[in-house]
Amino acid sequence: QVQLVESGGGLVQAGGSLRLSCAASGRTFSNYAMGWFRQAPGKEREFVTAVSGSGSRTYYTDSVKGRFTISRDNAKNTVYLQMNSLKPEDTAVYYCAAKSIGYYASSSGYSNWGQGTQVTVSS
Repeated sequence: QVQLVESGGGLVQAGGSLRLSCAASGRTFSNYAMGWFRQAPGKEREFVTAVSGSGSRTYYTDSVKGRFTISRDNAKNTVYLQMNSLKPEDTAVYYCAAKSIGYYASSSGYSNWGQGTQVTVSS
């Protein structure tokens, strides 16, 4: 098990930027692929981006490609989500999640979750 705590959400105007952080504690962080999901009101949870345990491979859903960047610092047990050129449709609660088994870029298998952080983008 790994415990996850997100931070960095907030209110930003369209076109602005935010950086989310997810701090992990517990087991060896580099053994876990890390992902970011989001859920907007009335919508299903969406798999946004993921990074492999080593940090060498990344995945992005089409709607955030070129705007969002996921990265991790295994020495600090932290994964980051840099969000640029934010749009109102990016408004959601963002969750980080971890998985130790399975393909990092598959949304299934993420079994450790943070509490979520709200991102609101105003138009």
